[in-house]
Amino acid sequence: MSVSAEPTSVDPRRNGSVPADTGTARTDTLRPHAEHAFADELAALAAQDDRPRPARWRLSPRAVATYLLGGTLPDGTVITPKYVGPRRVVEVAVTTLATDRALLLLGVPGTAKTWVSEHLAAAVSGDSTLLVQGTAGTPEEAIRYGWNYARLLAHGPSRDALVPGPVMRAMAEGRTARVEELTRIPADVQDSLITILSEKTLPIPELGQEVQAVRGFNLIATANDRDRGVNELSSALRRRFNTVVLPLPETPEAEVDIVTRRVEQIGRSLDLPAVPDGVDEIRRVVTVFRELRDGVTADGRTKLKSPSGTLSTAEAISVVTGGLALAAHFGDGVLRAGDVAAGVLGAVVRDPAADRVVWQEYLETVVRERDGWSDFYRACREAGA
Repeated sequence: MSVSAEPTSVDPRRNGSVPADTGTARTDTLRPHAEHAFADELAALAAQDDRPRPARWRLSPRAVATYLLGGTLPDGTVITPKYVGPRRVVEVAVTTLATDRALLLLGVPGTAKTWVSEHLAAAVSGDSTLLVQGTAGTPEEAIRYGWNYARLLAHGPSRDALVPGPVMRAMAEGRTARVEELTRIPADVQDSLITILSEKTLPIPELGQEVQAVRGFNLIATANDRDRGVNELSSALRRRFNTVVLPLPETPEAEVDIVTRRVEQIGRSLDLPAVPDGVDEIRRVVTVFRELRDGVTADGRTKLKSPSGTLSTAEAISVVTGGLALAAHFGDGVLRAGDVAAGVLGAVVRDPAADRVVWQEYLETVVRERDGWSDFYRACREAGA
């Protein structure tokens, strides 16, 4: 017996924080969902998108790629880039979602896996909120379904007592579900996805029923293998995914561009100073992170020891955002070396013993000798005193 899985017209996000009928975020929302923050761009793309769309997709695959990578529409509308990286990576990811194969975004921490998955879901199905956050304590119910125990005890197992999880809702509505940090979920819970992804069916044995996915359903998972607490995917589950590796930015200029764009977006929501006033400091933070991450200076002349942390682009964004807040509230509004020094130190020195040695060696042998970096050197020395 199959449970009816026709899409519903009820917006599950109608919770008072975002007006469901407007498609735009309220001005007091700290971090709007992608489909609300970029509602104007999505609407412009949909209006001018004349290419075939897969079932229940809001945009064609080409328009989804344009939304992610940016561009200018025929009417002059500018679509801002959400992801700065190889175009083919985005094209393969979008194409995967147009098939019956799930998508696994793989990469080291800070390569925008979560950011890309959110924007893909927003562009494809207009809803990025069908999310399972993976942790060591994520239960199977978070992926499949749970129960309203008051109704269960009062009336026994029934559809009214069943509480669908995000994946189950995505199957019933033909939308895109997201599973963040899949490899942090215990292996036996991970494998509850196998039947869903292979048979496109979620059994409900308590009711003798099942939910069959309607056209448009797919799943995006993210994972990395650098952090502790990683549970390797079984070969059976891995076969159900098409894996797309998100690389680190290839060049310093690309990474500076990514950090600048994201900090500008975050800064606007926090009323922080404009980023152009601090581009030089952003470039220095990116340079420090890249050199320590790669284990060699930018000119290739000096080999370096790398610290235990990942020093990702996401961490660089956090450091610069924190520095801008310092400049805004305790400085003159211009990002300077003293505003980012403490953040850089905190990002690099994760292990108080080993990482501090790495940092001090880098500071004295590279930063101290670099032309135009004397203010950064002094600020870092003061931060670490």
